[in-house]
Amino acid sequence: MKCISPLVLMTVLFAMPPLVMGDTLLLDAIAETPGNTEVGILRPTRGQSMVQVYHKYGQAQQEMPAVGQPPISRWIYEKFTVYFEHDHVIETVVHR
Repeated sequence: MKCISPLVLMTVLFAMPPLVMGDTLLLDAIAETPGNTEVGILRPTRGQSMVQVYHKYGQAQQEMPAVGQPPISRWIYEKFTVYFEHDHVIETVVHR
């Protein structure tokens, strides 16, 4: 049985990491964008109250009632949807 050359073994081992590395999702980069803008769309940020959102963005096109426990409601605007837990923003999703 032949012995594997240390040089060949090291070459194979160093060539493998790029093959097993996963892709980086852009979702984290979008969430970390300064000013919380996506494609130039200003939107509510986590922790804002319903009153703050209403004063800054106005009346939503549609307000969906709270469901579940804890109660989750959503306000649908033209360019984004705001999700609230009780009366504070937990997430804002930009429409595509």
